[in-house]
Amino acid sequence: MQSEIFAIIPTDSKSITTMQKTVVEKIRSIIMHCKFGAVFFVSSFPDYDVEYVTKLLPVFEKEGLIFRISKGVYVKARKTQFGILYPSAFEIAAEIAKRDKAAIIPTGVTAANLLGFSDQVPMVTSFLTTGSSRKIAIGKRKIVLKHGAPRNFAFKSALMRDLVQALRCIGESNVTAKDEAQISKLLKDNTDMEIIAKDLLLAPVWMRNIIKRNIKDTAL
Repeated sequence: MQSEIFAIIPTDSKSITTMQKTVVEKIRSIIMHCKFGAVFFVSSFPDYDVEYVTKLLPVFEKEGLIFRISKGVYVKARKTQFGILYPSAFEIAAEIAKRDKAAIIPTGVTAANLLGFSDQVPMVTSFLTTGSSRKIAIGKRKIVLKHGAPRNFAFKSALMRDLVQALRCIGESNVTAKDEAQISKLLKDNTDMEIIAKDLLLAPVWMRNIIKRNIKDTAL
């Protein structure tokens, strides 16, 4: 395996210099000392040449040090008797968003499950993003990042942002008394009522009406 690593290091001599070996070991050490679940991109190693790191990461993948989940995206996963234990979809999506300097919002069944409206664990975890659209397969699971319209990211409250997506998934005619009780609980546990009051103006009218009647002890 060392011959594969050294083969990708440009050198004018037949022997591999101590410095070149040190670079390989430094990057290997960075990965080894990261916690399981860490996500790596070529940009995760800014001190080294991009082309060099691009060729080096697949070599570490062959060693079993990291696992490739998408083009240019690797994770430090844990091997168990049941298979490879990957980070959660939320962790991976958050790391991709961080790299791309983008915002993400859970959407569809993902948002409904996150806020407790559904016990269904989606096989496809979906997000809206201010970045580029992409799909990532992790075993049998999938992560879908879809570029969303700016209005979806206008909410200042994380709860309102996610709640609008969850209600959109449920649908106006399908909101039950149980759903409304959950809305009431979520709002009761939230302390940013002034922000929510402003965010309500951005929500569709039917959502606004449902949310307002489930707000307790406020002037809204």
